[in-house]
Amino acid sequence: MTSDHGTPTVLFLADSLAFHGPERGEPADEPRLWPNIAAAALGGRAELVAGIGWTARHAWYALCHDPRVWAVMPRVDALVLGVGGMDTLPSPLPTALRELIPALRPDRLRRAVRSGYLRAQPKLARGFARVLPGGGPVAMPPHLTVRHLELCRSAVLAIRPGIPVVAILPPLHRAADFGAVHSGRPAAERATRAWAAERGVALLDLPPLVGEHVLSGQGNPDGMHWGWAGHAAVGETCADVLRPLLRT
Repeated sequence: MTSDHGTPTVLFLADSLAFHGPERGEPADEPRLWPNIAAAALGGRAELVAGIGWTARHAWYALCHDPRVWAVMPRVDALVLGVGGMDTLPSPLPTALRELIPALRPDRLRRAVRSGYLRAQPKLARGFARVLPGGGPVAMPPHLTVRHLELCRSAVLAIRPGIPVVAILPPLHRAADFGAVHSGRPAAERATRAWAAERGVALLDLPPLVGEHVLSGQGNPDGMHWGWAGHAAVGETCADVLRPLLRT
């Protein structure tokens, strides 16, 4: 299913994995980013709406509040929910409190709190993983992740009924900032698979595509984001998933 103009437009709601390369964040139109690779392989274009650290909740807020998303909605031919991975990261401080750190004033207090939290985060993540059931708190628990994924899916399909929807399974990481802890990932994958099966959402399984790439140090030195080979693998596979769905 494609728009009358015949050129598919794919809306990507994503986190920083969609726009960070091997060294830094890149402009949204960088052709080596995986959303652009996927769209180009389909002969179409990507509309990328993404942010650093975005969870599924952030994607839902973008749909509700960003007029750039409203403008593109009438011509969207496919939706890719590239969020959910950041939800699985350890979050020793409750997410609502952690996201208030940038709002602290004066600047000296904000810098001190942020620096202290960044130093403590990996130690707390490792400590919680050792002693708490399930490995400790995460940025967003799985039931809330799938709730917000479903809100995104149903809202877009209310405007563009029948278009294909693809979601990701959480990728792997070895980020020192999070103590290389990823205890929350298995539960998130199970919840995402169950939701996708119930709603007819196709899945892009990231660990087989970029797991070794990240864990072997071929990606960004931060241990989380990907190099260009990782972007290529994900973009090409995303196009392979979408191609038959766009033809139906």
